[in-house]
Amino acid sequence: MKTLVLSIGLSLAAGSAYANYVPVTDEAAFLQLVENRELRHRFYPITLQVLSDGQVTGSALGWGVAGTWSWEDGYFCRELNWGGDPIPYNCQLVEVNNDLIRFTVDQGAGQAAAFRLR
Repeated sequence: MKTLVLSIGLSLAAGSAYANYVPVTDEAAFLQLVENRELRHRFYPITLQVLSDGQVTGSALGWGVAGTWSWEDGYFCRELNWGGDPIPYNCQLVEVNNDLIRFTVDQGAGQAAAFRLR
């Protein structure tokens, strides 16, 4: 149930102004964007940190988030655990628009979630 709530929450308000987002296809450029910063969902209490050592930490809707990530063929690939529930491995398109970063699952073919870089 938590996974359903999170996926619905993340897909809502993924960000307007789609035309202003620019793809990030290079791992070094991605790390420069997220290193030492928090990713905060624009509308829900979700805060994440993507660490340069391949770890993801944070919280979402009151439950802890932990996992790992890698960069594969221009995509951010991650596997997470949210409050004890696994969120399966998925590679995502990353795009940036000023201080917003958007992740779209299934290599850009699925639902998207936008976060403010803090």
